[in-house]
Amino acid sequence: MASPFVAVAGASGGLGQLVAMQLIKRGVAVKALVRPNTNPSRTEKLRSAGVAITPVNLSEVPSLTHELNGAICLVSTLQGLKEVIHTAQGNLLEASVAAKVPRFIPSDFSLDFTKTQPGSNRNLDLRREFHAQLRKSGIAWTSILNGGFMDLMAGDSPMINHKSQKVPYIGQPTQLLDFTTMMDTAAYTAAVAADPNPAPNFLRIASDTVSAQDIADAQTKVEGVRYKPSWMGPVWFMEFMIRSLRLFGGEKEIFPVWQQMQYMTNMFSGAGKLEPLDNDRYPELSWTKLQDFFRQDKESPNR
Repeated sequence: MASPFVAVAGASGGLGQLVAMQLIKRGVAVKALVRPNTNPSRTEKLRSAGVAITPVNLSEVPSLTHELNGAICLVSTLQGLKEVIHTAQGNLLEASVAAKVPRFIPSDFSLDFTKTQPGSNRNLDLRREFHAQLRKSGIAWTSILNGGFMDLMAGDSPMINHKSQKVPYIGQPTQLLDFTTMMDTAAYTAAVAADPNPAPNFLRIASDTVSAQDIADAQTKVEGVRYKPSWMGPVWFMEFMIRSLRLFGGEKEIFPVWQQMQYMTNMFSGAGKLEPLDNDRYPELSWTKLQDFFRQDKESPNR
């Protein structure tokens, strides 16, 4: 691509596609880095929108470097375990440095792992460890932390039991939790990637900050029947359950049951709480409130 562009790695995935489309809306040229065997149907929408689809082997740094020449930013939305977050993303970082890309946005998109205890969340640990590579690289980087994805509360969610009209929680029902929709996350990420101004290393955002009681109240208003918080026990008991379940395996899975429980523990203990928020950095952006999200989900034909 002759003109400056933003490269998006993992653009065939849900978040990656949204980031690419938000960049196109901003009039920014986009090069989508996808694996060579990616099904064309997964990138058809991007191609139709004018995104340059570029198959590339993430293990080949010279090829990646060539494709990144002229990029103003690399956005990684890769998801996986160590071989993805450390190795594949590390190759993207090395290639970005070699191609003199001005900014790198790693695939963090999570709770505030700068505040969680090492060992309390396997997937957050992988992100924390990758930051050692980031700091050594010398490249300007910005990590976007968005709490939990609000989209995970759509339909039959582990966080909401529609049959019993209950919202499971651990610890205290008043503990505040940060949630951001994938669309809001993508819009903010695109704004950062396209911003010619320097950005801090960490930006924290949330579409809405709510408690278990707030979740129940929002569902009550949308569904017209009363939802209640349902206590599952103290945080320490969940931590004990995680250690027990982990003995039975799941280390090669991205989201085994115990990994989901680790996120729940980090959220309801307050360890991963995002503060202060940087929502106001781009005033043109709007944020999806939880009740509006539930209403949109209820009206969705796919529900």
